[in-house]
Amino acid sequence: MKPNRRKFLQTLAIGSGAVAIGLPAFSNDKVSEEEENLSRYTSAAPKFNMCGYAAPKIDKVRIGIIGLGMRGPGAVGRMSFIEGVEIKALCDKIPERAASAQKYLTQKGLPKATEYSGENGWKEMIDKEELDLVYICTPWHLHTPMAVYAMEHGKHAATEVPAALTIEDCWKLVETSEKTRKHCMMLENCCYDFFEMLTLNMARQGMFGELIHAEGAYIHDLLGLNFNKKGYENMWRLKENIDFNGNLYPTHGLGPIAQCMNINRGDKMDYLVSVSTNDFMMGDTAKEKAKTDPFYNEFVGRNYRGNMNTTTIRTSKGKTLMLQHDVTSPRPYSRIHLLSGTKGFASKWPDPERITFGEEWLKEDEMKKLYETYTPQLIKHVGDIAKKVGGHGGMDFMMDWRLIDCLRNGLPLDQDVYDAAAWSCIVPLSKKSVSKRSSSVDIPDFTRGGWTANKPVNLTLDGGGNTTVRSMK
Repeated sequence: MKPNRRKFLQTLAIGSGAVAIGLPAFSNDKVSEEEENLSRYTSAAPKFNMCGYAAPKIDKVRIGIIGLGMRGPGAVGRMSFIEGVEIKALCDKIPERAASAQKYLTQKGLPKATEYSGENGWKEMIDKEELDLVYICTPWHLHTPMAVYAMEHGKHAATEVPAALTIEDCWKLVETSEKTRKHCMMLENCCYDFFEMLTLNMARQGMFGELIHAEGAYIHDLLGLNFNKKGYENMWRLKENIDFNGNLYPTHGLGPIAQCMNINRGDKMDYLVSVSTNDFMMGDTAKEKAKTDPFYNEFVGRNYRGNMNTTTIRTSKGKTLMLQHDVTSPRPYSRIHLLSGTKGFASKWPDPERITFGEEWLKEDEMKKLYETYTPQLIKHVGDIAKKVGGHGGMDFMMDWRLIDCLRNGLPLDQDVYDAAAWSCIVPLSKKSVSKRSSSVDIPDFTRGGWTANKPVNLTLDGGGNTTVRSMK
């Protein structure tokens, strides 16, 4: 047996009781001069530190859900299984979508929700309804205005990714959350995947030593979906790929590794460098489709983003993160999720999930022991149920359950507004770097110095965990 493996097994035996864990989309607008000079934000002290903030307990969380196209119906379904939740309002620009979600609630025997529709139906819903949480599942450019409006009207906000598309909008989220003391959580579901949470707990327990480098990605062949007329309404997601060259969807890969590396809670992202390939597929796809369908003529000759974007980030403590984005090339799905430390290494893609503390990968029985020892309490509590409810293998349900349980028990959220801003700001900053021949670009400190003292959130349920699940029938 090699010394590193022997040491690993000894450490595993000693730490067998350790399950404590700490955790704490895109616009086509050009990067403006205002985004380059935001001294009024960076020089000002925060109005209130939202990191570790525990809002007053809410016995029953009254929710209004906006956007019932792609992601919204799944949120309705998942929330319908969680006790202590009342879906009070359903909103979509298209009335039939709200009606369809209403039908689902009725079939489950749950109270009827108020339906809202039209271009400004979401504002009417926030104005009229007594809600605790506004859950946003709309196209990317609407995330920030809806979240800000919700917080300004006394509601917590939870938004799909990315939370913001410009640096200005990132600061709007931060300032509004601090001013109102309302949570603004970006719904980064990948932070709740099983291997990601295992490695996060291991990192917290020091199993990898000092983390030096991490990698994440969003590599997902969406070429067919983006060019499908029956996919996203008005082809909005395809349009986000035009006149943009950078990483327009960074948070799935970044969120989990940022948590492992204590970003905003002991370290911060300092600057980035981003480089993109040319487009080798989207323009050709538009031409090919236009040959038989004139609908696609408006997409011919457009300036599409490159196939692959690679962004490298350096932290204030001299560590690095690498992010990749490619949603057009024909290759297997990957978020990479790679952690490299002074004592160990972990990698999720390509399959299988692997960990090593030396020159050889751990064997199957050793991996099983790791899962038994370091799987966080959250997964042990609701992981099996989450798999049954579904949503990307269960991580969506664990995210929603955890959000509700924290709100009901007055616990800090695992992801705060500073995370939402820092993870989202890679969108405009990567574009800015690419446009400047891959020059380095500074990353704002949205905590305004708070990162030096902010502590990771404890994910041991902290006296919570009393939120139950309704019948699965």
